[in-house]
Amino acid sequence: MKRREFLSSSAIAIGAIGFAGCYKEEKISIAKGVNINRAKTTKLKLATSWPAHFPIMGTGVDNFAKRCRELSGGTLEIKVYPKNILVPAMQVFDSASANQLDAFHSGVYYWKGKNSAFSIFGGMPLGLTSEEMMTWLRFGGGMELWRELYAKFNLYPLVGGSTGPQMGGWFKKEINSLSDLKGLKMRIPGLGGEVMKKLGVNPILLPAGEIFTALDRGTIDATEWVGPALDRMMGFDKAAKYYYTGWHEPGSILEITFNKARWEKLSKEHQAIITSASEEMTSIMVQEFRYKNAKALQELPKDIEIKDFPKEIMDAAKVALDEVLASEAKKSEDFKRVLKSYNEFVKLNKPWNDISTKHILEIRD
Repeated sequence: MKRREFLSSSAIAIGAIGFAGCYKEEKISIAKGVNINRAKTTKLKLATSWPAHFPIMGTGVDNFAKRCRELSGGTLEIKVYPKNILVPAMQVFDSASANQLDAFHSGVYYWKGKNSAFSIFGGMPLGLTSEEMMTWLRFGGGMELWRELYAKFNLYPLVGGSTGPQMGGWFKKEINSLSDLKGLKMRIPGLGGEVMKKLGVNPILLPAGEIFTALDRGTIDATEWVGPALDRMMGFDKAAKYYYTGWHEPGSILEITFNKARWEKLSKEHQAIITSASEEMTSIMVQEFRYKNAKALQELPKDIEIKDFPKEIMDAAKVALDEVLASEAKKSEDFKRVLKSYNEFVKLNKPWNDISTKHILEIRD
C-alpha cells in the first residue's frame, strides 16, 4: 500500500510540473533535464557555401533541415540559405562568429587563414579516409580539439558530411614531370594547396560557382573539386581533358557549425535532434557520393584521359607535405597539438588497417 501511495504521489507531482510548465515557463527548471518545446517553435538561419539545392552537399543540408523539423514534431525550423543570399560563400564563418547567422554548412579547410590547425580537421593529403577521419574525431580526441579551437570564434562545430576520396583534378595539359607544374594556376584549397605551392603551383581559392568559368576561360589552368558526379555536373569535362586520380583529399570532412552562444541557448532536446540529424546526413552523404561517383565514372566522355600523377611528383609531394606540416607546427602551437593528436591516431590505426581494409583491397581483385 505504501509503495502504491508513493508512486501515485510521484505521478501527481510530475504531472503538476508538466501542467504548470504549460503556463509558467520559469517552472520548467524544476524538472532538471526535461525540455518542453511544444509551446513555441525555434527558428534558425543556416547559410551554406553552395548554390541552392546543390547536389549531394546542398541537398544533404536541405534534408538535414527537413529531418530536424520531422524529429522535433515541427518545433525546430531551420531555414537554409544558399550562398550569396544572406552572405557570400566565403563569409559564412565570420557571419556565424559575429552572431549574424545561427549556423552554416561549408568546408573546414576554407578557414585555415583563421587558424592553420583548422585545415587538419578538414582532412590530410595522403592521410586518413572518411571513416578513419570520423573515428579520430569521435574517439581519438579530434572533436574535442576542434570544438576548443572553434570556441575562440564563438562557434560550435558538428561533422556535416564527408565526400569520401576525391579526384586529383582536371588539367588542360598533361602532367608528365615536376617541371610541368611550375607556374600552373590551380584551384586547390587546404593543405593540398600548400603542398602544390611547394611544387611550383600557384594555388587559388574559388567558390563553386566561379570555377568552371575560370577554367574554361583560362584564368586557371587546372582545378580539383570532388569526384566524377559533381565534376561532370560542373562541366569540367568540357574545359579540360586530363583527369588525375586523387591524393590530396582522401576523406574530406564538411561541417555544420553553429554560433556557440545560440547553440547553448537551444534546449537539450533540440541539441540532441540536431546532432542526430547531422550524423544521419554524414552517413547518407558518404554513401551517396560513392554511388553517384561510381555511376558518373562510367558516363565520362570517351575523350577524357584518366591518369595517375607520375611517381616523381608523388615522391616530391610526400617530401613537401612533411615540410609544410613541420613549418606549420613550428609557427602554431594549435597546429602542433592537433597534428600530434592526428598522428597518434594514425600510429594506432595503421597496424589494424594494414591487416584488415588494406589487405582486403589488395587481394579481392
